[in-house]
Amino acid sequence: MTDLSAAHLRIARPATDLAAAERFWIEGVGLDVLWRSGADVEGAHALTMVGAPGAAWHLELVDDADSAARARPSEEDLVVLYLEEPPSAAWLDRIERAGGRRTASRNPYWDRWGVTVVDPDGYRLVLSERSWG
Repeated sequence: MTDLSAAHLRIARPATDLAAAERFWIEGVGLDVLWRSGADVEGAHALTMVGAPGAAWHLELVDDADSAARARPSEEDLVVLYLEEPPSAAWLDRIERAGGRRTASRNPYWDRWGVTVVDPDGYRLVLSERSWG
């Protein structure tokens, strides 16, 4: 069996408004643009890949309003960032100014150990003060 412990992880999500999604993830959360393309690429959808340089994961935001409109993000569609400290008030304010909305989590565990924010397309980001591992 293949060892997946070092595999790179890509999470792809359709966006109803790619500019709004970029604003949330780049200006608000603070991720970097790792790649950007127009609709002239294979698949005919503009996309932006965001992440932290050198990380083994990234988030792909796909400009596909039709797919995004059909998607129904649930309260369990989470991206969790384990920060090892509480997120700062200034960072949370920046995320909200960039289109995020703080919300209570369906699972009280996340409210106890972090802050849950909904992105412009309804997906949830948990900023956890815990560590992973």
